[in-house]
Amino acid sequence: MFYFLVKRIAAGFIVLISVVILICSIIYLSPIDPARMSFGQRIDDATLSATKKAYGLDQSLPIQMIHYLRDISPFWINIDRHYVPNTNHILLWNNPPVLVKWPHWRESYQSGESVSSILSRAIPKTIILALLAILIGLVFGVLLGILSAIFQDTWIDKMANIIAIMGYSLPSYVAGIFIALIFGYLLSNYTGLSAQGSLVELNNAGDEITNWRNIILPAIALGLRPVALFLQLTKSALIENLQLDYMKTARAKGLSFYKAIYKHCLKNIWVPLLTAALGWLGSLMAGAFFIESVFNYDGVGDITVNALLNFDIPLALGAILYSATIFIAINILNDILLPFLDPKIKLT
Repeated sequence: MFYFLVKRIAAGFIVLISVVILICSIIYLSPIDPARMSFGQRIDDATLSATKKAYGLDQSLPIQMIHYLRDISPFWINIDRHYVPNTNHILLWNNPPVLVKWPHWRESYQSGESVSSILSRAIPKTIILALLAILIGLVFGVLLGILSAIFQDTWIDKMANIIAIMGYSLPSYVAGIFIALIFGYLLSNYTGLSAQGSLVELNNAGDEITNWRNIILPAIALGLRPVALFLQLTKSALIENLQLDYMKTARAKGLSFYKAIYKHCLKNIWVPLLTAALGWLGSLMAGAFFIESVFNYDGVGDITVNALLNFDIPLALGAILYSATIFIAINILNDILLPFLDPKIKLT
């Protein structure tokens, strides 16, 4: 287990560094001046030159990437002895100087606020949205999958197949637009829901309030595809288990059909379901980019899209690194939990 964790964590760090290099390369090598995009088209040349120098944008791409990695790293070997971290640090070793520090995510070009502060407000909203969407997917997907497997070739099975096909084929942002238009606009007088809005809003007095109604529509739109996935997984696994010998033995011993499904079949389908659920949870917690943009839900996905559109490089890199970190961490957690869910699986 220990060596497995070491290997996976090391591979995760390599992936994160590769993400930084790739995103930096895309941003800086694009035919757009990130400084002029970030600080305004009307900025004069002298101010633009001074701004680039202040933010280090006048340096070469490799130097900028090294400086960024140095800022976000919790450790740094201070070879040139001129680096002074922007956060509190501890001198771990003197020759060469090895620093232990809090990662510095820099400040947003647009607002001047620290990236860590912006993300700390957005991350809980995205996590709550992701958990609710996965819950919707599991509850409705498993329920429809069980009904579809039990009542094969009936109208229930056909309706479940239609839902699965729509969930797979309909892009998330299209589903989000339809849901927002129908339930948040046309039927808003009956549903009491808004087409757009975030979990935390300002009231007339300027105080922050939590509006739980604003999470309902984006959670439904985000949960449609997991519903389709869990429906198909449950249906196929249940149909396969219903044909195995142990089910015939259970029925021969006098156990009713539904009790046999509850006591035996459902236990055997939780491993693939939980594995798929954790995989989807990692993706959704990393940021539901299109859904958050459609519903103007102020989460990590919406912040990432706006940062990329405005060439707000520190905020975009911070949000993307968070997404990559969450995705890697959830996948490692998934691998760790598998042997406990299924003892036949061994970690190597």
